[in-house]
Amino acid sequence: MTISPNWYLIVGAVLFTIGAVGLLVRRNVLVMFMCVELMLNAANLTFITFAGPRALDDIGGQSVVFFVMVVAAAEVVVGLGIIVAIYRRRAGASADDLHILKG
Repeated sequence: MTISPNWYLIVGAVLFTIGAVGLLVRRNVLVMFMCVELMLNAANLTFITFAGPRALDDIGGQSVVFFVMVVAAAEVVVGLGIIVAIYRRRAGASADDLHILKG
C-alpha cells in the first residue's frame, strides 16, 4: 500500500495552518517562534513531496529544503538570542515588549 502525494500535501497544509493561526493568536514570543518553525517545516514537507519520485521527480525541491533548513538554523540562533535578551529583562515577556530592546 502506497501513500499518495496528496496526503503529504494535506498534512503540510494542516501544519502550515496551525503555525499561521498560532502566530496570529498567541502573544508569547517562544510560542510564536515555534509557530514560525512549524510553518517552515510544513513548507519543507511540501517541497520534499514534489521532489519525490511519485510527483515531479526533481532534485530541486530537496536543494531548496537544504537552504530553508540553513536559514531556519540561522533564525534559531538569532531568534533565541533575542528571546533570551528579552527574558533577562522581564520574566513574562510578550511580543508587545520588544520595545524594551531599544537603547
